[in-house]
Amino acid sequence: MTLEQKSKKIKSLILEMDSTLVAFSGGVDSTLVLALAHEVLGEKTLGVTAQSASVPNRELQASRQLAKEIGARHLIVRTEEMSNPEYRANPSNRCYHCKTELYSSLKKVAEENNISTILNGINTDDLGDYRPGIESAREQGVRSPLVEAGLSKQDVRDLSQAMGLSIWNKPAMACLSSRIPYGQPVTAEKLSRIEQAEDLLLSLGFKQVRVRHLGTEACIELDKNEIPRYQSDESIQKSVQEKLTALGFSSVVLDPEGYRMGSLNEALLEHKNHV
Repeated sequence: MTLEQKSKKIKSLILEMDSTLVAFSGGVDSTLVLALAHEVLGEKTLGVTAQSASVPNRELQASRQLAKEIGARHLIVRTEEMSNPEYRANPSNRCYHCKTELYSSLKKVAEENNISTILNGINTDDLGDYRPGIESAREQGVRSPLVEAGLSKQDVRDLSQAMGLSIWNKPAMACLSSRIPYGQPVTAEKLSRIEQAEDLLLSLGFKQVRVRHLGTEACIELDKNEIPRYQSDESIQKSVQEKLTALGFSSVVLDPEGYRMGSLNEALLEHKNHV
């Protein structure tokens, strides 16, 4: 199908729904879903964003701004995944526990607002990675209209650009807990440290940023095109080293392979290959 055909298909799918609640993170995927749902159903669409220790404040503010840009109704709800010991233990299916908490909270909001259908922003590319959160969505009856209409990540970006959405080229952003290797406990202190470290790098002009919390070591991942700037500017390196050390990291390293999706899952695959 062409992009126009996929766009028509997703709109027709949404049109069949009486009302929708969109799990709205402020990322490009869920923003497109919210924009399309609002275009088709208007006030019968509600975007809901989760607030928790694993979500950077910058993303909450971005979600507010994006909802205004779209003109959609928007609500922020507090989720309590950190109160779940299974989540804090950080097993390889941590995302399952997080999404179960999220979708349970969204179901309550949907019931309170008499909304019939909950939508998420999963696209077809997400199906190829290890994503236990998708299992939770299936269990809870949450629909993925981008998947149903066959939209890939590139389709999402292309359609978002065609619709004039300001975040069409926004870098992917997973939750802060994804920076902590599986098996190492998730704590509010670690999440705050990661958020502040990433905020620093973003303030220095880097666009694609992730700071892995490896024990007491901070491992910085940048887009490969941005690595040379970091490596060639001693003042940036010194500032980052000083500020991250002040946050509590004992050492700071730059990952030479750069930012890549699912890099923590590489360790899982290596383990499976050796079993």
